[in-house]
Amino acid sequence: MTDPSELKPLRVLLVDDHAMVRSGFAMVLSVEDDIEVVGEAADGLQAIEQARATRPDVVLMDVQMPRMDGIEATRHLVADDLGRVVIVTTFDRDDYLFDALQAGASGFLLKNAGPEQLLDAVRAAGRGHALLAPEVTRRVIGRMSAGSEARADRPEPAALAHLTAREREVLVLLGRGLSNAEVAAELVLGEATVKTHVSNVLAKLHLRDRVQAVIFAYEAGLILPTEE
Repeated sequence: MTDPSELKPLRVLLVDDHAMVRSGFAMVLSVEDDIEVVGEAADGLQAIEQARATRPDVVLMDVQMPRMDGIEATRHLVADDLGRVVIVTTFDRDDYLFDALQAGASGFLLKNAGPEQLLDAVRAAGRGHALLAPEVTRRVIGRMSAGSEARADRPEPAALAHLTAREREVLVLLGRGLSNAEVAAELVLGEATVKTHVSNVLAKLHLRDRVQAVIFAYEAGLILPTEE
């Protein structure tokens, strides 16, 4: 049976201090039947106001903006459950990536990405999936490991005891940045089964999405910075 929520267009808020950028994104998104642009904002403070007024599913968020930057705005939006945030920036910098994900962003996209990547990012975030490629996952783990002691020597979080052996395997593979299809191939399971396992892992560990699963797996010592 089709989820009724999937029949509704995804509501998107565009946040960027350049009107031309917002217009460009709006042109790409507005022609799609399953996406509706519900508002625009030129800085982080406006983003919070617009999000409260329009209740978007997805917020495309620039980083460098006046009054309040995108990282701080993301913290507010996530804390108040005002939409899933995809950071969109011209700067391919690890500090932006790390800070955005720590703030609760569900994805990270560069402005030079093509229209299809932009659409994929909006749909992924809107349907509750994180946009985090394996190479980005490794960068996150590497950044988190800088200057910190090895997680492998720390006691495992008590929450791991709630996972079955299979769910634990799935968590490790999520932590390495694998998609559902890749996890299914690795464990020789159907994708529907993997989707159920992923949902169980997120629910049992009280994680919002796959991005948090990556961070949890690293913090729990299930994966190490040196792993591919």
